[in-house]
Amino acid sequence: MSITLEQLTTFLGWCTVINSVTLAVFTLAMIMGSQFIPRVHSKLLNLPETAIKAEYFKFLAMYKLIITAFNLVPYIALKIMLTGMG
Repeated sequence: MSITLEQLTTFLGWCTVINSVTLAVFTLAMIMGSQFIPRVHSKLLNLPETAIKAEYFKFLAMYKLIITAFNLVPYIALKIMLTGMG
């Protein structure tokens, strides 16, 4: 079974959409639960809430970077390639 560039482009497009929605949900959860969630994690991990919030920010930033590098950029590159081939 061979995969075409069109199939790979579609796959990366859906990966980008799904991961972006996941990022948005995580971000909304952090905003909406800005008091409750850090308190729970602070108690579980025995860390101050300020450290937990900083880790949340790092997580969201890294997740966004990974989505961009491994989903969005290859998707755009394939779209450009397919446009040039057509």
